[in-house]
Amino acid sequence: QVHLVESGGDLVQPGGSLRLSCATSRSTLGLHSIAWFRQAPGKEREAVSCISSFDEATYYAESVKGRFTSSIDNFRNVVYLQMNTLKPEDTAVYFCAAEAGKCWSGSTDATNFDYWGQGTQVTVSS
Repeated sequence: QVHLVESGGDLVQPGGSLRLSCATSRSTLGLHSIAWFRQAPGKEREAVSCISSFDEATYYAESVKGRFTSSIDNFRNVVYLQMNTLKPEDTAVYFCAAEAGKCWSGSTDATNFDYWGQGTQVTVSS
């Protein structure tokens, strides 16, 4: 069974940084790619990044490229999303999700993911 638990959301000022965590299991990381999505009030869920332990390939949305970095800690079985130079438009609930196999072009589509965490709130405001 796939279990995902996000943490690390907080209120931060523009220009600040946060690191989100997605805790899971070794078996999940060995069989699934892990994506981060976000959803702001009144907006559709948006793909942020995808990472796979199979080939360490990563994907980033254009809106976060150069500011956000996803990584895997295979010892702790945690996927991180390091977010730097945060902007008010980054405000959203952030979710991690798991899909069997590697990241692919369809990893930007939330409907391809079968397993989701409960989400963690990130608010960027002065």
